[in-house]
Amino acid sequence: MQAGTTTFTRSYEAEPASVGLARAELAAFAAHAGASEPLLDGVRLAVSEAVTNAVRHAYPLDPGEIRVHASVGGEALDVVVADDGCGVHSGDDGGGLGLGLAVICEVSDEMTLAPRADGGTEVRMRFSLLESGSGAPVGPL
Repeated sequence: MQAGTTTFTRSYEAEPASVGLARAELAAFAAHAGASEPLLDGVRLAVSEAVTNAVRHAYPLDPGEIRVHASVGGEALDVVVADDGCGVHSGDDGGGLGLGLAVICEVSDEMTLAPRADGGTEVRMRFSLLESGSGAPVGPL
């Protein structure tokens, strides 16, 4: 990865078209960071799930924004998907968060879901850039 390109920050409208756009842009960033193809598949899936949850649940009445921030540090790719919406709650609408959070947990090395201090929700994910069992980075950092 070239100097000065260790972070990714984008904002998206909370609408269905943003899911694919966020997935593609973050995958390109991760690929540039040296992520292997299997890791890229996991990043794509996790980001899709996190952004989809924000699109579906964060802004039930008014349009809003979803922010995606990623950084590469050492041997990890850290990703945050955040919104300023109504937050995570059980609700009575039956929509729930479905299997999305379980999927994110499965494909990432670490995942946390938390309310934001100023309102909204944030999903934090960490992906190791080390090849499984080799102890060597998958690409130049």
